[in-house]
Amino acid sequence: MPPRRSHKKSRAGCRRCKNRKIKCDEVHPRCGNCSKHGVLCDFGNPDVLGELVTPTPSSESVAASTPTPPSAALNTPKTPSTRSSSILSICPIPIPASPPIYPQPSAVAASPVHLDRDRMLELRLMHQYTTVTSKTLLTNSPVADDIWQYAVPQMAFSGTSGYPYLADAILSVAALHLRSLTPDDKTLVRASHAYSASTLASYCASLNSGITPENAEALFLTAALIAFQAAASRIFNKDDADPKDPNDPNSRYALPLPWFHAFQGVKTVVATSWQWIRSSNAVKAVIDSQPSFQLDLNPRSSDSFFGHLLEGLGDELMTEDPHQFNTTGQAYSHAVCVINWAHKNYYPAASLAFPATVSRRFVELVEEKRPRALAILACFFALLKRMDNVWWLKDVARREVMGLVGLFEPGSKWWRHLEWPVRIALWDGITIPEDVWGAGWPTEAPEQVGVVSSMMHHIELMTEMINQSQGLPPMPGPDEYLDPASPD
Repeated sequence: MPPRRSHKKSRAGCRRCKNRKIKCDEVHPRCGNCSKHGVLCDFGNPDVLGELVTPTPSSESVAASTPTPPSAALNTPKTPSTRSSSILSICPIPIPASPPIYPQPSAVAASPVHLDRDRMLELRLMHQYTTVTSKTLLTNSPVADDIWQYAVPQMAFSGTSGYPYLADAILSVAALHLRSLTPDDKTLVRASHAYSASTLASYCASLNSGITPENAEALFLTAALIAFQAAASRIFNKDDADPKDPNDPNSRYALPLPWFHAFQGVKTVVATSWQWIRSSNAVKAVIDSQPSFQLDLNPRSSDSFFGHLLEGLGDELMTEDPHQFNTTGQAYSHAVCVINWAHKNYYPAASLAFPATVSRRFVELVEEKRPRALAILACFFALLKRMDNVWWLKDVARREVMGLVGLFEPGSKWWRHLEWPVRIALWDGITIPEDVWGAGWPTEAPEQVGVVSSMMHHIELMTEMINQSQGLPPMPGPDEYLDPASPD
């Protein structure tokens, strides 16, 4: 009688029970989001790991950039990270070890149906990006439109092996755009999750390997697309919430910290790679497409619309840690200066400078849920009401403002400071009268003469300050770009 084989089990379920069609005593995990959306789960179906992305040319390239599957990379609890001043710790949070989303070439050869479906999906997403999505990234310049539509995809496939993180970022944004148009398409749900995870994993792996003259331009453009990802992914939080589960994190409002982590990440990549990208035509075009950033550094001037948000700041600072006294005051003042500038700007997209330019201390104050920081944040999101017709900003003003207002206690002294953002957020339509908005806009676009030179000078000053400091500012890890309440 042959020896009895051991009853082997794996995380995806024991094969013996499956073949014999008997009930297994193992608890087979299955993520709630997959159950809810009716899609195959990576836990229960290991074969789906290879269904979305075309394999890399060689096993060595797979090993060099091993992005984790969405279920492992995005549902793993956040672990403490040790930050250092080295460029090698830009993405310090380790990627959990698990089967790669890129299958081995031999595995794909054995399942040509999967490869064909992957090819069609990626062609569909790339077509969507080049024909539609690339034109929705809020540029004010035809030259920048051409950069996003033609130069960026071309760069993703340039060189010997291309830049997988840039290609995945393109596909991720396109998947999110299509998902916004057809939210019930399960294939797009899975694709948006998978490509976002793959982008972050390979992007951070490349950063940890070092920024070089060869990859600096691609990393900058990827960072910008990741910022769009972070903003767009929040529009699906409500769709991904389980109405039957009151404890589902998606059913509760979470602070929009991914916005700041992603947009601030762009700033850090620019500062650390400026010596190589400063002469890039693509980078210049992207910078040139942004509104001229000219702040009135007096946040309480006579024409300051949001100066009231700094009332009582002196009293608050008296209770502040002495080591944070100046940085806290400056963080609040600078944030108010930025929204004052955006409030009067001709270009609605000027408001998006806020998450990229506020100080790290301001982000910390938001994380601490300081009432003043939350009120300033509510005013910023109200400014985005002018862009309700943009797919990745649709209804963001109402959703974020009302979510932030819900964090204040009844009878709070801050309610009078929240009247304007609430009124704007609940306004019907994006055409807002001047007396409601509180300011008028020029009838014609102002000249953008000298924007590139002034912005480049500003960036060079910032880069010099960073390089003269003790070390580089830490960059968020992959999980910090994602919403704590997001299923992705």
